[in-house]
Amino acid sequence: MSVSIELERFFGSRRIDLVRFAALQLRDPSLAEDVVQETLIAAMQSVDKFEGRASLRTWIYSILKRKIIDALRSRRWEISVTQLSSSDEDVDNLDKLFNERGFWATEHNPHRWTEPEESLEQQQFWLIFERCIHHLPTRMAQVFSMRELLGLETEEICNELAISTSNCLVILHRARIGLRLCLEKDWFT
Repeated sequence: MSVSIELERFFGSRRIDLVRFAALQLRDPSLAEDVVQETLIAAMQSVDKFEGRASLRTWIYSILKRKIIDALRSRRWEISVTQLSSSDEDVDNLDKLFNERGFWATEHNPHRWTEPEESLEQQQFWLIFERCIHHLPTRMAQVFSMRELLGLETEEICNELAISTSNCLVILHRARIGLRLCLEKDWFT
């Protein structure tokens, strides 16, 4: 079977997953559709360059990640100053999780997760994970996604979002705490 036919089949069966992944990063369903369409066009135009060293899925997702990063860069000027900082309420809620010595408060002590490998393989987990990311403040979800899902380095994220390294690290820390709490509540308990 030719790579072009495999590519068409892949996009036919996985388009929804690609759009969902893009929408999670971009927080704009319309833009996510456009980015997936650009990914399809780029893949079709460079199908002859696909050498098969990686799976077709990996190759397409790498194109999609680059298209998402391009979209984030082009939208950079649209980010308002109010999106750069967390609200006082968000900070207060996070501070309540720890005691005065900086340890987990007893009532918020994280539960031990059981069999995480099995959980990661379950599609339901990813639906809940996606919902948990959507419950994070927009900037927090964006920074987490850029770092952990798109694989950007901290310096790249800081340059793209015009934030300091320390701010980026704080946002990542808070995002991980928020995701952990959400996953413990909605998945692991």
